[in-house]
Amino acid sequence: MCFSGPDKNCDKCERLVCFRNENRKKFLTYHNAPVSSFGEIEAKILVVGLAPGLNGANQTGRPFTNDYAGDILYPALKKFGFAKGNYQKRADDGFELINVRISNAVRCVPPQNKVNADEVKNCRPFLIEEIAAMKNLKIILVLGQVAHNAVLGALGYKLSAFKFCHGGKHILKKHRLVLFDSYHTSRYNINTGVLTVKMFEDIILKVKESL
Repeated sequence: MCFSGPDKNCDKCERLVCFRNENRKKFLTYHNAPVSSFGEIEAKILVVGLAPGLNGANQTGRPFTNDYAGDILYPALKKFGFAKGNYQKRADDGFELINVRISNAVRCVPPQNKVNADEVKNCRPFLIEEIAAMKNLKIILVLGQVAHNAVLGALGYKLSAFKFCHGGKHILKKHRLVLFDSYHTSRYNINTGVLTVKMFEDIILKVKESL
Protein backbone atom coordinates (compact mmCIF):
# COMPACT_ATOMS: atom_id res chain seq x y z
CA MET A 1 0.00 0.00 0.00
CA CYS A 2 1.36 3.43 -0.95
CA PHE A 3 0.60 6.83 0.50
CA SER A 4 0.31 9.95 -1.59
CA GLY A 5 -1.00 12.61 0.80
CA PRO A 6 -2.77 15.82 -0.23
CA ASP A 7 -2.09 17.36 -3.63
CA LYS A 8 -0.36 20.70 -3.93
CA ASN A 9 -3.61 22.64 -4.20
CA CYS A 10 -5.57 20.86 -1.48
CA ASP A 11 -8.60 23.02 -0.68
CA LYS A 12 -9.93 21.39 2.50
CA CYS A 13 -9.15 24.37 4.75
CA GLU A 14 -10.22 27.82 3.58
CA ARG A 15 -8.00 29.71 6.03
CA LEU A 16 -4.91 27.72 5.07
CA VAL A 17 -5.64 28.04 1.35
CA CYS A 18 -5.89 31.82 1.69
CA PHE A 19 -2.62 31.93 3.62
CA ARG A 20 -0.96 29.68 1.02
CA ASN A 21 -2.08 31.94 -1.82
CA GLU A 22 -0.71 34.98 -0.01
CA ASN A 23 2.61 33.23 0.49
CA ARG A 24 2.81 32.15 -3.14
CA LYS A 25 2.74 35.83 -4.10
CA LYS A 26 5.08 36.91 -1.31
CA PHE A 27 7.63 34.07 -1.34
CA LEU A 28 8.07 33.06 -4.96
CA THR A 29 10.81 30.49 -4.32
CA TYR A 30 9.10 28.71 -1.40
CA HIS A 31 7.43 25.30 -1.55
CA ASN A 32 4.08 26.87 -0.53
CA ALA A 33 2.07 23.65 -0.66
CA PRO A 34 1.17 20.75 1.63
CA VAL A 35 4.41 19.26 2.91
CA SER A 36 4.95 15.56 2.27
CA SER A 37 6.30 13.24 4.94
CA PHE A 38 10.03 12.52 5.15
CA GLY A 39 11.33 8.97 5.48
CA GLU A 40 10.46 5.53 4.19
CA ILE A 41 6.94 4.12 4.45
CA GLU A 42 8.55 0.87 5.69
CA ALA A 43 9.84 2.60 8.85
CA LYS A 44 8.96 1.27 12.30
CA ILE A 45 8.78 4.73 13.88
CA LEU A 46 6.54 7.65 12.94
CA VAL A 47 7.23 11.10 14.37
CA VAL A 48 4.26 13.46 14.19
CA GLY A 49 4.66 17.19 14.65
CA LEU A 50 2.22 20.09 14.53
CA ALA A 51 2.45 21.75 11.09
CA PRO A 52 5.05 23.21 8.70
CA GLY A 53 6.78 26.42 9.75
CA LEU A 54 6.46 29.40 7.42
CA ASN A 55 10.19 29.74 6.78
CA GLY A 56 10.95 26.11 7.57
CA ALA A 57 9.15 23.23 5.90
CA ASN A 58 6.90 25.61 3.97
CA GLN A 59 10.04 26.99 2.37
CA THR A 60 12.02 23.78 1.88
CA GLY A 61 9.23 21.25 1.33
CA ARG A 62 10.62 18.83 3.94
CA PRO A 63 9.29 18.50 7.52
CA PHE A 64 11.27 20.37 10.20
CA THR A 65 13.86 21.50 7.65
CA ASN A 66 15.27 25.03 8.04
CA ASP A 67 13.16 25.26 11.18
CA TYR A 68 14.56 25.67 14.71
CA ALA A 69 12.57 22.60 15.78
CA GLY A 70 14.53 20.57 13.25
CA ASP A 71 17.81 21.81 14.73
CA ILE A 72 16.82 19.86 17.85
CA LEU A 73 15.03 16.92 16.23
CA TYR A 74 17.47 15.88 13.52
CA PRO A 75 20.71 15.84 15.56
CA ALA A 76 18.95 13.81 18.26
CA LEU A 77 17.78 11.25 15.71
CA LYS A 78 21.30 11.00 14.28
CA LYS A 79 22.87 10.67 17.73
CA PHE A 80 20.85 7.53 18.43
CA GLY A 81 21.30 5.93 15.03
CA PHE A 82 18.04 6.98 13.41
CA ALA A 83 19.65 9.16 10.73
CA LYS A 84 22.84 9.59 8.74
CA GLY A 85 24.50 12.38 6.81
CA ASN A 86 24.87 16.04 7.63
CA TYR A 87 21.69 18.00 8.28
CA GLN A 88 22.18 21.31 6.48
CA LYS A 89 18.64 22.71 6.61
CA ARG A 90 17.99 21.97 2.93
CA ALA A 91 15.80 19.32 1.34
CA ASP A 92 18.69 18.37 -0.95
CA ASP A 93 21.33 18.06 1.79
CA GLY A 94 21.47 14.25 1.52
CA PHE A 95 20.39 13.77 5.12
CA GLU A 96 18.68 10.37 5.50
CA LEU A 97 16.41 8.89 8.14
CA ILE A 98 16.88 5.31 9.32
CA ASN A 99 13.73 3.41 10.31
CA VAL A 100 11.95 6.72 10.98
CA ARG A 101 9.33 8.67 9.08
CA ILE A 102 8.33 12.25 9.95
CA SER A 103 4.96 13.83 9.35
CA ASN A 104 2.64 16.51 10.76
CA ALA A 105 -0.87 16.67 12.13
CA VAL A 106 -1.60 19.43 9.60
CA ARG A 107 0.27 19.40 6.28
CA CYS A 108 -0.06 23.11 5.34
CA VAL A 109 1.55 26.07 7.06
CA PRO A 110 -0.90 27.95 9.34
CA PRO A 111 -0.82 31.65 10.19
CA GLN A 112 1.18 32.35 13.37
CA ASN A 113 2.02 28.63 13.64
CA LYS A 114 -1.42 27.96 15.10
CA VAL A 115 -3.88 25.40 13.74
CA ASN A 116 -7.53 25.02 14.67
CA ALA A 117 -9.59 21.94 15.40
CA ASP A 118 -11.26 21.91 11.98
CA GLU A 119 -7.89 21.94 10.21
CA VAL A 120 -6.67 19.00 12.25
CA LYS A 121 -9.91 17.17 11.48
CA ASN A 122 -9.68 17.97 7.75
CA CYS A 123 -6.14 16.59 7.63
CA ARG A 124 -7.04 13.48 9.63
CA PRO A 125 -7.77 11.27 6.60
CA PHE A 126 -4.18 11.71 5.41
CA LEU A 127 -2.82 10.66 8.80
CA ILE A 128 -5.18 7.68 8.89
CA GLU A 129 -4.05 6.61 5.42
CA GLU A 130 -0.39 7.11 6.23
CA ILE A 131 -0.51 5.04 9.43
CA ALA A 132 -2.40 2.29 7.60
CA ALA A 133 0.28 2.25 4.89
CA MET A 134 3.08 1.82 7.43
CA LYS A 135 2.89 -1.96 7.76
CA ASN A 136 6.02 -2.16 9.94
CA LEU A 137 4.95 0.63 12.30
CA LYS A 138 5.63 -0.07 15.99
CA ILE A 139 6.07 3.32 17.65
CA ILE A 140 4.57 6.78 17.20
CA LEU A 141 6.35 9.72 18.77
CA VAL A 142 4.23 12.85 19.00
CA LEU A 143 5.67 16.32 19.50
CA GLY A 144 3.13 18.32 21.47
CA GLN A 145 -0.46 17.88 22.55
CA VAL A 146 -2.00 18.79 19.19
CA ALA A 147 -0.11 15.95 17.53
CA HIS A 148 -0.98 13.66 20.45
CA ASN A 149 -4.68 14.35 20.01
CA ALA A 150 -4.44 14.11 16.23
CA VAL A 151 -2.94 10.62 16.37
CA LEU A 152 -5.48 9.39 18.91
CA GLY A 153 -8.29 10.83 16.79
CA ALA A 154 -6.93 9.20 13.65
CA LEU A 155 -6.81 5.83 15.40
CA GLY A 156 -10.23 6.17 16.99
CA TYR A 157 -9.24 6.41 20.66
CA LYS A 158 -10.87 8.63 23.28
CA LEU A 159 -8.61 11.51 24.24
CA SER A 160 -9.60 11.12 27.88
CA ALA A 161 -8.10 7.63 27.97
CA PHE A 162 -4.58 8.83 27.13
CA LYS A 163 -3.51 12.09 28.75
CA PHE A 164 -0.65 13.97 27.13
CA CYS A 165 2.41 14.12 29.35
CA HIS A 166 6.03 14.72 28.37
CA GLY A 167 7.76 11.37 28.66
CA GLY A 168 4.44 9.56 28.64
CA LYS A 169 4.25 6.07 27.16
CA HIS A 170 0.86 4.73 26.08
CA ILE A 171 0.03 1.26 24.85
CA LEU A 172 -2.49 1.35 22.01
CA LYS A 173 -3.56 -2.27 22.24
CA LYS A 174 -6.04 -2.24 19.40
CA HIS A 175 -3.34 -1.27 16.92
CA ARG A 176 -0.39 -2.93 18.68
CA LEU A 177 1.39 0.40 18.80
CA VAL A 178 3.27 2.34 21.46
CA LEU A 179 2.69 6.09 21.67
CA PHE A 180 5.38 8.29 23.19
CA ASP A 181 4.74 11.91 24.17
CA SER A 182 7.25 14.76 24.02
CA TYR A 183 6.97 18.48 24.22
CA HIS A 184 7.46 20.02 20.80
CA THR A 185 11.04 20.93 19.93
CA SER A 186 10.02 24.51 19.18
CA ARG A 187 12.24 27.51 19.82
CA TYR A 188 9.76 28.76 22.41
CA ASN A 189 9.88 25.53 24.43
CA ILE A 190 13.68 25.41 24.32
CA ASN A 191 14.15 29.10 25.16
CA THR A 192 11.74 28.96 28.09
CA GLY A 193 13.19 25.76 29.47
CA VAL A 194 9.98 23.80 29.03
CA LEU A 195 12.09 21.38 27.00
CA THR A 196 15.85 20.90 27.01
CA VAL A 197 18.00 19.04 24.51
CA LYS A 198 18.73 16.39 27.14
CA MET A 199 15.04 15.96 27.92
CA PHE A 200 14.33 15.36 24.26
CA GLU A 201 17.30 13.04 23.80
CA ASP A 202 16.02 11.02 26.76
CA ILE A 203 12.77 10.50 24.87
CA ILE A 204 14.59 9.35 21.74
CA LEU A 205 16.59 6.94 23.89
CA LYS A 206 13.36 5.52 25.33
CA VAL A 207 12.02 5.06 21.83
CA LYS A 208 15.19 3.23 20.80
CA GLU A 209 15.06 0.96 23.84
CA SER A 210 11.39 0.16 23.22
CA LEU A 211 12.08 -0.73 19.61
